[in-house]
Amino acid sequence: MDLFQAMTVFVRVVESGSLTRAAELSGLSTTMVGNHLRALEQRLGVSLLKRTTRRQSLTEFGSAYYQRCVEVLGLVNDSEQLAQQVQTQAHGTLRISAPPTFGAESLMPLLPAFMARYPAVKLDVVLTERLVDLVEEGFDAVVRLGVLEPSSLIARPLVDYGLTICAAPDYLARHGHPVRPEQLADHECLSFAYPAGDEWRWTGKHWRMLGPAGDEVIVDISGRLQANSAAGLRRAVLGGLGIAMLPDALVQPDLDQGRLVGLLGDHRLPQRPVHLLYGQDRYRSPKLRHFVEFVVQRLGKDRCSPENSMRSGSRDIST
Repeated sequence: MDLFQAMTVFVRVVESGSLTRAAELSGLSTTMVGNHLRALEQRLGVSLLKRTTRRQSLTEFGSAYYQRCVEVLGLVNDSEQLAQQVQTQAHGTLRISAPPTFGAESLMPLLPAFMARYPAVKLDVVLTERLVDLVEEGFDAVVRLGVLEPSSLIARPLVDYGLTICAAPDYLARHGHPVRPEQLADHECLSFAYPAGDEWRWTGKHWRMLGPAGDEVIVDISGRLQANSAAGLRRAVLGGLGIAMLPDALVQPDLDQGRLVGLLGDHRLPQRPVHLLYGQDRYRSPKLRHFVEFVVQRLGKDRCSPENSMRSGSRDIST
């Protein structure tokens, strides 16, 4: 005997006033309803209903037992609703990793709106150039810059990581305004220090770009300052120390306010792909699912769906 089902049938018999109506509500035959009642009485060793040829009524014990059944079934229903809420409502701590510049300038500004929408979610954001291990270090998702290699991770493409060549008005007033790429060779060009073996280490010696006609232009550059922090290079450029190739997200406010001046705007600089990575098994978690959808909606390159996502790992470049 299924005790839970027998208790449910018993409550329906009491509340509907007949075995026939209870059978309809339960999707059972009248005979099966009667069998559930008899099995329940045999289990309890006490009669629940007084039966006559015309009607039936609760025994004294049956009345008390009915009240307990209502309470128990109510608790079971509450428990099921709680389980459903856990499965559908975002809650808990979400651990995210991203490169420093992208994280600070592109990801962090989105978080107030996300946290306002999902107040039960806590965020633990780690901004680092180091490639973290999602499984070993307990991250739910990571943002990676650069070319990805095949893996079991799901990769959602975000808007490409763009760069801008810029300088402070003070520097340009003192050293002149380059209007052709080859003129950069005569300027103090500040460079980002990528780690050994990184595919973007070429930026320390020359800058590549595409001209208006689509032809590739490579300019040898030199400068007295190299740093492994894009934010640090920005401060140096603002101080008039030279020209730098910096992330769009980092310098756009400076360009808008006139603190920096964009150079060679008719040339297109290399862009780096950006992906939000996460494990397929973790995507079932509401907190991660809502976070991924939120970020892709605002930063997604193609507004792609999970079905169109590719499986990838990463070899990334961080600034």
